Amino acid sequence: MGESRRSHLPDPVSFVVEAIEDRKGEKIVVLDLRGLSDAADYFVIASGTSDAHVRGIADLVVERLQEAGHRANHVEGLATGRWVLLDFVDVIVHLFHPETRAFYRLERLWQDAPPLLSEP
Repeated sequence: MGESRRSHLPDPVSFVVEAIEDRKGEKIVVLDLRGLSDAADYFVIASGTSDAHVRGIADLVVERLQEAGHRANHVEGLATGRWVLLDFVDVIVHLFHPETRAFYRLERLWQDAPPLLSEP
């Protein structure tokens, strides 16, 4: 994707997207939830190719955000890798195994949220 496509994203979101890209995550989507939800300002959604790949992406996201001074408030699903949720308060990261992502279809559930970034 490159830095220029991330330049319009807030820093924590940009750090998340960069970490996902560095671990070869797929189909990255950033949704702007401001004004739509009190849960978070942004959702970042991406897929890995396997459970181990999803866990590896999640580990790097947590590491990179910690380095930038953002600690995860809550982590869920890391043991299985089917759907990992990383809650950084303003940014919630959803990392999916492809079959799980297709089943839950978060992008459709949050279709009113404008996408700031969307990869096919």
